Amino acid sequence: MTLIKSISGIRGTIGGRSGDSLTPFDVVKFTSAFGKILLEKSENKKIVIGRDARLSGEMVNHLVVGALMGIGAEVVDLGVSTTPTVEVAVPMEKAAGGIILTASHNPKQWNALKLLNADGEFISDKEGKEVLALAESMDIDFSEIDEIGSYKQDDSYLQKHIQAVLDLELVDVEAIRKANFSVAVDAVNSSGGIFVPALLEALGVNTIHKIHCTPNGEFPHNPEPLKENLTDLSAAVVENKVDLGIAVDPDVDRLVFMMEDGELFGEEYTLVAVADHILSHVKGNTVSNLSSTRALKDVTEKHGGEYFAAAVGEVNVVTKMKEVKAVIGGEGNGGIIYPESHYGRDALVGIALFLTHLAQLNTPISIYKASLPQYRMSKNKIELTPDLDIDALLEKMREMYSHENHSTIDGLKIDFATEWVHLRKSNTEPIIRIYTEAPTQSAADALSERIIGEVKEIIE
Repeated sequence: MTLIKSISGIRGTIGGRSGDSLTPFDVVKFTSAFGKILLEKSENKKIVIGRDARLSGEMVNHLVVGALMGIGAEVVDLGVSTTPTVEVAVPMEKAAGGIILTASHNPKQWNALKLLNADGEFISDKEGKEVLALAESMDIDFSEIDEIGSYKQDDSYLQKHIQAVLDLELVDVEAIRKANFSVAVDAVNSSGGIFVPALLEALGVNTIHKIHCTPNGEFPHNPEPLKENLTDLSAAVVENKVDLGIAVDPDVDRLVFMMEDGELFGEEYTLVAVADHILSHVKGNTVSNLSSTRALKDVTEKHGGEYFAAAVGEVNVVTKMKEVKAVIGGEGNGGIIYPESHYGRDALVGIALFLTHLAQLNTPISIYKASLPQYRMSKNKIELTPDLDIDALLEKMREMYSHENHSTIDGLKIDFATEWVHLRKSNTEPIIRIYTEAPTQSAADALSERIIGEVKEIIE
């Protein structure tokens, strides 16, 4: 059983013992602490919540609602929703903050509390530490009977979010309608099964083949939208001869496209393509995390902008984007952050911008992919043991490559002339992630094998 408390929220497996996994005690404890801090900082007692469709969602939802009412909050429950929808709803409601009940790409035994401030953005590391400290001390006075909070459900934000996407200046609904796209969608039986088809219909896409779009939480495959998990979508794209496929994770903040031949466009290239569209209309800077493809830097510089790298984690990318006034940013896992909409990863925004770009180019998705800078990535991981000193391991690796360009702002990234490697401890799983990128897959794989071998030698 696992419980991880990090910048990405409170995430753990359901069941087991308190403190070792995400039990009802832990849900109530962390919810109460976060809610109390929100209410102390705001005159508004509203707190917005929403969840993905995973099996534990209803149970966790009841616990969160009860805990928030117990501290006097006015709970606005969006029900089965998406992470970006809750992010949009918080400022619309003028709420003190929000909680999203989702473990994102993690398998069905996981759930999590993602914590939002009054701007609908993830709380900072400093604020997260305040929540953890209060949760551990439980120095919380709960409301007496006349001061307990209230509860209401609000199912209007599906349409409100979609309308906000349609209203974006660089989303061209008429161009998308005229392109007459046919699309296959894999929403891993979560909330994307509701939201993505609804968006596509609003954009004028009339031919939609739904794969795993029943929001019952029965994930038909590993929910991370990677090539090995999307074989059903690939088959549907080819069999139905559609123009492209779309895959999202359970909470719809990650977005992956599939080309008409059933091959992935590449999760790393979701952001690259959307940035290409934005930058062709608006000059400006871009940001992605250190583990993302160099192709974004290439595309940004082609359009006369400047690229900046941030530590992994949405809040880190957002902080950097605000600092450099980036017009588009995100993460290489298919996460699009478009400030004109809001500062959060949003697959719905990404879909609308990408389809606009493809419609305006009037070219098949595979032809467009071939026109972009070509890199290949290898993504690997090593399971952590409790006694492993990750900081010491990374320092030894840094010493080995001290003669190369490197960064230690997030783990260790080593930049070689034509390739790079990034080693870092995951915020969401007990693993070390090892990402490499090079102009060819064989070169990326070879670099990855070499680095993994060196890491294992140090561990042993």
